[in-house]
Amino acid sequence: MNISIITVGKLKEKYLKQGIAEYTKRLSAYAKIEEIELADEKAPENLSENDMLIVKQKEGERILSKIAPDTHVIALAIEGSMKTSEQLAARLDHLATYGKSKIAFVIGGSLGLSDEVMKRADETLSFSKMTFPHQLMRLILVEQIYRAYRINRGEPYHK
Repeated sequence: MNISIITVGKLKEKYLKQGIAEYTKRLSAYAKIEEIELADEKAPENLSENDMLIVKQKEGERILSKIAPDTHVIALAIEGSMKTSEQLAARLDHLATYGKSKIAFVIGGSLGLSDEVMKRADETLSFSKMTFPHQLMRLILVEQIYRAYRINRGEPYHK
């Protein structure tokens, strides 16, 4: 399976880079993982609603340019469906079984994802009703994908 993780914003923190690198290395035994880091749109703190919409649209255009037509898109969004680790594992297994060899997980910038990206998404996923920094979500996501593969293979780790 080919898994892309498309994110807005550059990862700066060394400890997050190290954690993501470790799980990406572990995942390489199960799937091809590609991280696609896109530039975030520079914006001041106090944006109008319209300015926020413009920022999300620009970031959304960058995201959509990286998604092939035959890719199954899972957008991370606070309003998405929540799954247990076992349910995520079952979902990834189902997608692989039924011919979806390309999956893209999409993590938006600090303002979230544009309407266009949400419309392109085949499904949405939420890890919590809480808001997390998008850089930290990358680490959590990669760890959960790794955990899903271990669950699906019946290998120890996930408990």
